[in-house]
Formats: sequence, structure tokens, C-alpha cells
Amino acid sequence: MIKATICALLVLSAGLAWQPAAFAQAAAAPASAGAASAPASATAPAPAAPPGMGTEYSEKGADTCLGCHDEEADTATFTNAAIFKTRHAHRADKRSPFGAGGLQCEACHGPGARHAAKGSDKKQTINSFKPSSFLTVAQRNGYCLECHQNRSRTGWHVAAHERGALACTDCHKLHAERDAVLTKADQPDVCFNCHSKQRADFQKASTHPVRFGLMVCGDCHSPHGSPSNAMLIKPTLNQTCYSCHADKRGPLLWEHAPVTEDCSLCHTAHGSVRNALLNKSPPLLCQQCHSQAGHPSVARTGAALPGGTPGGQIFLLAGSCTNCHSQVHGSNHPAGAKLMR
Repeated sequence: MIKATICALLVLSAGLAWQPAAFAQAAAAPASAGAASAPASATAPAPAAPPGMGTEYSEKGADTCLGCHDEEADTATFTNAAIFKTRHAHRADKRSPFGAGGLQCEACHGPGARHAAKGSDKKQTINSFKPSSFLTVAQRNGYCLECHQNRSRTGWHVAAHERGALACTDCHKLHAERDAVLTKADQPDVCFNCHSKQRADFQKASTHPVRFGLMVCGDCHSPHGSPSNAMLIKPTLNQTCYSCHADKRGPLLWEHAPVTEDCSLCHTAHGSVRNALLNKSPPLLCQQCHSQAGHPSVARTGAALPGGTPGGQIFLLAGSCTNCHSQVHGSNHPAGAKLMR
């Protein structure tokens, strides 16, 4: 037993005596190789860090962010501190990013430890919500939808705004005391940034009172998506119109077929140069469905006006067909089969 132990110690001491020499030779080879290649590596540019936010959050939360994003970083149209005047920074609301246990700024902008590190590429390490961000629109919207995923947004994935790659921040302004799209007086101007044709329609003689601040686009349309056509707030166009025009809903004893079918057969919703938002002027509008044969429905021409050659019907002047058929949306009168009462 003693002899075996002595032999093992001799072998171990021999190995220890040999290893430093071997390590010295192995270390010398890379050192000499590095010395030879030092001029080449010194001139080679360092590889760019890949874009990404990382997974670590900053140590002090919003205090870390405000160390740089203070008043000196504000612009004429953007103020970082305005977030504290919004619901997002309401400390008493547990649903708010600044509520108890919330991630504060990083709840929306993503983990910020890499962004706050000295010398980091600031634009490539945080969710800036800007079109120039390295994140896709879907990724940027994902941060909003983590909290704002309720009934009014269940149709976002089938909406035209989503298909058009519209980001939430294209309409909403988070660092603003009042989000313009949520303010009745300012919401139409936000929509008109894209929907310029509708801006022109609302300047016509006969319109819904949007330009007077009595209505907003959201009274008829659901911007976050809807299964109905044109993202209407109701399943059909008629039901949307009946939200305000309840007197046209019925039921009526004598119904006018186009009224129950589709309001847009006669009316254009955003604006018209004709009275009552009509698509065409009567009697041309009425004659799209009603033949003039056997009925005094030929409009007067300039030659047939009083003082000229007789012809046509004087009843088609002014209100045209509605001079007689005044109840065009329907009638409950027992003698109202012709929609005259």
C-alpha cells in the first residue's frame, strides 16, 4: 500500500514538472501568431452589433429613462414629460404602466438595459414606435395590444387599417396631454390625414355636421376594425344610419323598398352638392327605379318654363317628385300607398 502511494506521487510530480513546459509552448504559438497578424486585425473594423432590445430591464425604471429624456430632449412638437398627464402614467390605476408593479416606460418601449448602456446604438435597441424603427408594424402594435385587447379591437386583424400596415402611433399620440384622435373637435383632422377625399366631401353644401364639431368619424366607423363593410359600428349600413335617424327605421305600413334595402341607394353619407345628401337630383334619382311611362314625370326644359312652349310638368319644379310624394321613406297613413301621406 505504501509502495503504491509512493509510485503515484512520483508519477504526479513528474506530470506537474512537465505541464508548465507544455503550456509554455502552447501559449507561445498563439502569441507569436497574434503578433504576426496584429497589424491586419488593427485595421479591420469591428462588426456592428445586431439590432435588438435584449431581455434585461433598466435598474431604476423611468428614472433611468429621464436621465437622458429630460426637458433638453424635448422639441416644439414633443414633450417626454407629457406622459405624466395621461392615463398611462396614472399611479393609482393598476392597469397603467406606471401603476403598482408596472414596468413604467419599458412596458411600452421594451427592456431598456441595453438601450441605457454607455456606447450602445440607441435607435437599434429600443421600441421607438417610429416608422424608422427596426421593429415591424405588427411588433410595434403588439406592445399596445398587450393591454388594449378588448371588444372594440377584436376585429383589428380583419380591418383595412391593419391590412394597410397602419401603426397605432400613426393615429394615437402617447406623449400628449390630450390624444387628438380621442377629442371630438380634433378627431376628423387625424382621419383626414389619410382620407383626403372625405375631407373634401364634408365641405360640400349638404353634409353630416362633422366640420361643425357635432359629429366625428367614430360615430359611424370603428377604426379598430369591424366585420361590416367600411368598418361601420353596426352590422349593416342601415342599422348604422338608424342610430341617429330612428324615425326612418319603422316598421311602417307602406314601406319604400330602397329605404329598407340600403340607404346609400339614394344618399351619399359624407357629403353631396344636392339637398338631403342625395346621389342625384329628382326626378332623375326617382326615375332610376320608376319608369316615366304613363306618369306625368317628364321634367320641364328651359323652353317649357312659363312663358315658353307648354310641355312637361310644373309639379316637377322645386321639390320635384317630393312635391306630391312627400313621405318617401314610408307612410303609416291608411291612404299612403303612394307615399303621399
